[in-house]
Amino acid sequence: MTFKEEIQRRRTFAVISHPDAGKTTLTEKLLLFGGAIHVAGAVKSNKIKKTATSDWMEIEKQRGISVATSVMGFEYGDYKINILDTPGHQDFAEDTFRTLTAVDSVIVVVDVAKGVETQTRKLMEVCRMRNTPVMIFVNKMDREGRDPFDILDELEEELQIAVRPLSWPIDMGERFRGVYNLYRKSLDLYQPSKQVVTKSVHLDIQSSGLEKHIGDNLSKKLRDDVELITEVYPDFQREAYLAGELAPVFFGSALNNFGVRELLDCFVEIAPSPRQVKAEERSVDPYEESFSGFVFKIHANMDPNHRSCIAFVKVCSGKFERNVNYKHVRFNRMMRFSSPTAFMAQKKEILDEAYAGDIVGLPDNGNFKIGDTLTSGEMLHFKGLPSFSPEMFKYIENADPMKSKQLQKGVEQLMDEGVAQLFVNQFNGRKIIGTVGQLQFEVIQYRLLHEYGAQCRWEPINLYKACWIDSDDAVQLAEFKKRKFQYMAHDKEGRDVFLAESKYILMMAQQDFKNIRFHFNSEF
Repeated sequence: MTFKEEIQRRRTFAVISHPDAGKTTLTEKLLLFGGAIHVAGAVKSNKIKKTATSDWMEIEKQRGISVATSVMGFEYGDYKINILDTPGHQDFAEDTFRTLTAVDSVIVVVDVAKGVETQTRKLMEVCRMRNTPVMIFVNKMDREGRDPFDILDELEEELQIAVRPLSWPIDMGERFRGVYNLYRKSLDLYQPSKQVVTKSVHLDIQSSGLEKHIGDNLSKKLRDDVELITEVYPDFQREAYLAGELAPVFFGSALNNFGVRELLDCFVEIAPSPRQVKAEERSVDPYEESFSGFVFKIHANMDPNHRSCIAFVKVCSGKFERNVNYKHVRFNRMMRFSSPTAFMAQKKEILDEAYAGDIVGLPDNGNFKIGDTLTSGEMLHFKGLPSFSPEMFKYIENADPMKSKQLQKGVEQLMDEGVAQLFVNQFNGRKIIGTVGQLQFEVIQYRLLHEYGAQCRWEPINLYKACWIDSDDAVQLAEFKKRKFQYMAHDKEGRDVFLAESKYILMMAQQDFKNIRFHFNSEF
């Protein structure tokens, strides 16, 4: 296979959703159809094993949630598929946000009964920032839920994207009979079973054969619905989907294997192969001969016996080869990797080569930070990965004066890993940690103690939001910083951050200083 064909056959995507919408179940069934696992449940058992190998995850084991983004690669037909299954829990949203910078497209899972939930909205913002193509899977059709047309309206309104159903459900809950596949023009009949795969019947929706399968009433309703869909929704245009303007929608039940294969077949056909990635210097084309890639995630202490970290690298262009020297741009020095790993559903294995679109795991002894670039020699810097404005804040204080160096090192490394964000108050020099959820503070405290031997304690601080500020009006910016001196801080890159105590104070600041831009993520 030629170099170009290898890259064209790759599909790298993330599965995202609010917790409990069925994300891990869908990922598991995609692997099952891809032949990567032979028993459903392997992803979950793999997660448990993975959790057990990483000592700081005691916290998560007690709570029974998946925390790390898992990477799984497998072959499906002529395609090489890389799935990134992300944590749904909002306290680990930062990990998911960063994962979205490493994928070429996204499948959003929505629960038919609950519709669009908070976490889904937030994740969609990141997709919009990057014009990432989005496909939507409405799950749990075998349970009672909301009217499909209401779900479509809500998707358009809440996710701010045009939608086009490519399959349509025939009733739901106990009465669920299947879906009509508008993309393939076939009827997929539902059999409630976790083992049996759907049977498809190719037939024209106007043919009398429809009544034979689903009866007169449902046939009439289905024809009326499909007519309404063709009148109200635009025809499916792949260009609009690839531009991130149109989301195809599928209906099914991941738990019962229903609608998953249809989703996968359509996905590999229309989803993008690796796309151009913007670096600060230029746009990088995946088909360039020379290798480039960036670190989008670091998983620390995967094996407590070795204290080893693994850096997840997304290959952006060319071909990565084992034992070849590559330039670490931030250090400006060459490095060689003798044991890069590929991630399979159940195991890691050493890989000899990887192409644009693939995810490679590199053993890390403290050489990498999130956002680091590796190249064949060119000085490239991939655009910063977005940090979002945290929602919870606490002062971090040293509880053991003899261990201040360990605490400093620990905080620095954990912030590099992207566990949370550090702000230093310019007024009193105190360090403030910002996170998206309470659980993160417990994780940080636990890891500082068990991995760095440092004890910290938290002190309360009343803050509403941290926002990055900039302005073309230097006079007004200086005036703002002077007037709000007590509430100004620097992030770890040294940028100005305004710490607003309440929604009202932030609103007044925005009104009084018209020439200052307030940003709620760090990529501006």
